[in-house]
Amino acid sequence: MIQSIDYFAIAAPLILALVAGLVLLLDAFLPATRRVRAALGLITLTGLLAALAFVVAQAPAAAQGLSTFCVPKALNTGPTPMCSFVVDHFTVVFAGLALVAGVVVVLLSMTELAGGGIPVGEWYFLLLCTLVGAVALPASRDLIMLVVALELVSLPVFALTALRRYDGRGSEAAVKLFVVSVVSTAIMLFGVSLLYGITGTVYLNRLAATLSGQLPAPGAPGALPAVVAVGVVLVTAGFAFKIAAVPFHSWAADVYQGAPIPVAALLSVISKAAGFAGLILVLVVALRGQAATWSPLIAILSALTMTAGNLLAMRQRSAVRLLAWSSVAQSGYILAPLAIAAGSGAAITASMAYLVLYAAMNLGAFAVVMLVSRSAPRNELDDYRGLAFRSPVAGIALAFCLICLAGLPPGLAGLFAKVVVFREIVEGGLGWLAVVMAVNTVIGLYYYVAWTARVVTPATAPARELARTHPATWIAVAATLAVAVLFSAAPQLVLTLTTLTG
Repeated sequence: MIQSIDYFAIAAPLILALVAGLVLLLDAFLPATRRVRAALGLITLTGLLAALAFVVAQAPAAAQGLSTFCVPKALNTGPTPMCSFVVDHFTVVFAGLALVAGVVVVLLSMTELAGGGIPVGEWYFLLLCTLVGAVALPASRDLIMLVVALELVSLPVFALTALRRYDGRGSEAAVKLFVVSVVSTAIMLFGVSLLYGITGTVYLNRLAATLSGQLPAPGAPGALPAVVAVGVVLVTAGFAFKIAAVPFHSWAADVYQGAPIPVAALLSVISKAAGFAGLILVLVVALRGQAATWSPLIAILSALTMTAGNLLAMRQRSAVRLLAWSSVAQSGYILAPLAIAAGSGAAITASMAYLVLYAAMNLGAFAVVMLVSRSAPRNELDDYRGLAFRSPVAGIALAFCLICLAGLPPGLAGLFAKVVVFREIVEGGLGWLAVVMAVNTVIGLYYYVAWTARVVTPATAPARELARTHPATWIAVAATLAVAVLFSAAPQLVLTLTTLTG
């Protein structure tokens, strides 16, 4: 029996995979000149934009759902179709977020690669492979494809982190990331194997039906609750590693600081978004009947993550390390609504809206950090003193993004995101978590405002001017600033787009 394939449904990851192969072939057969390096970057950028165009084109059809790699009807004994790849509004939002963030990362990469110390073909190939996984993961509807897509997001990042030659810190960061990722994958696979052993299926909708009692389970009925509980905890722990949730967060700061800045931005946005997409799919689609087990666990992880991230960020003097711990704290805010997601589709929307707004502001901050790093290799907070006077565009962009992350006016996007999350937590009956979030929001104001104050305060001593950098980085700064202003002017726009996933 021949299985049909809907090539329109898989167009985005397919284009990215083909462009990745093309970039690698061109790099192998063309001379390593500046013109070739620029051409490879433009080809990568074109591939991302083409994939993004297909994702946008899929949005109208996603209301009914596009699916492929499905079990033939003759072999499907259940009431619902079993498909491995489904394009719905959830998929469109996360795939669009990953591709837009990928465009910014490619623009930042052009500056990183201009020095010639990093092999260009391998860099763009690995980056495109990561994006293939990030686009395919939110469309995955079986456990096998979910794990494969998640690893496709993770594995190329090891090499990207260590691709800068003769950089001991980068090599150390790559080893730490590799060890953490291997451990998290092993934990997750153990949990997946338990769920499969009990239910006899890897499809998420069939898992939900079996665990809720709608379908018979092949496992021993008496062992079902205990084994499923262990499986749920292990799978949740595996994803907690990926999104740097406490207590699986210790790798974040060292890896962010040791990796090239575009890779740190990739980890902060694309990898985190992929991790949250997988976590939402597993908890809400496959394990919604087990919410009594995972909901308290997610609430506790959220509280610990936002608290530890904010407290550790307060102590940092390095800009990248501060963004790393800030990213950990933001993961806690994104996790919070998921603790009551079983009872409210609006809670998932709140998490997704916060993730989209966080991604835009964080990418803007990393773009400015990339600019400053060219003239200040240590990249400490004091290097940003008077930045608004030395480079008004960069200074205003960074200050605005930091204000948005803090949730202060005029950065209404960040304030709106926090209010939406806070409202869903209160309405979901988790008052204690709302109090923890409110306290952490105040703590987060300290380091965001302290960094912003340095940016807008004149330097007491002559400061170094920003070094000349690739125009692509300035394009990234301008683009992220424009998006930040748009979201602050119309924050409801993000909520409207993500509400379509309900």
